Amino acid sequence: MNEEIDLLDVLLDFDNKEPIVLMDESGRQIAFEQIAVIPYRVESELRLYCILKPLGIQGVSEDEAIVFLLDVDDDGNSVICIEEDEQVAIGVFSRYYKLLEEDAPETLETAQKMRTELLQRKLGRND
Repeated sequence: MNEEIDLLDVLLDFDNKEPIVLMDESGRQIAFEQIAVIPYRVESELRLYCILKPLGIQGVSEDEAIVFLLDVDDDGNSVICIEEDEQVAIGVFSRYYKLLEEDAPETLETAQKMRTELLQRKLGRND
């Protein structure tokens, strides 16, 4: 049985060390190293973001990474998209650096709670 692995499960699997492979708009596969999954509040909404570093891309330096928003589409599939609001992306990076300094264990707990909320939305439940 070939069961499709959900992107959200991969990103929230803290034991996963494999690259995340995404397709760009032209269908080209791009591999990313997962740096972090960060809960971050935008206005009154708590959102889940991931920071991914492109691997082996010409013109991308070793210290560059991209902020993606994790969400669920209308069909209940996990999706990520590049965060285009520069201030939000800066805020996510700032939160990441702050968490590194604090070594905050509550981040894992918050991410797991948000995973449950996203999965409930995916299944169409609002328990």
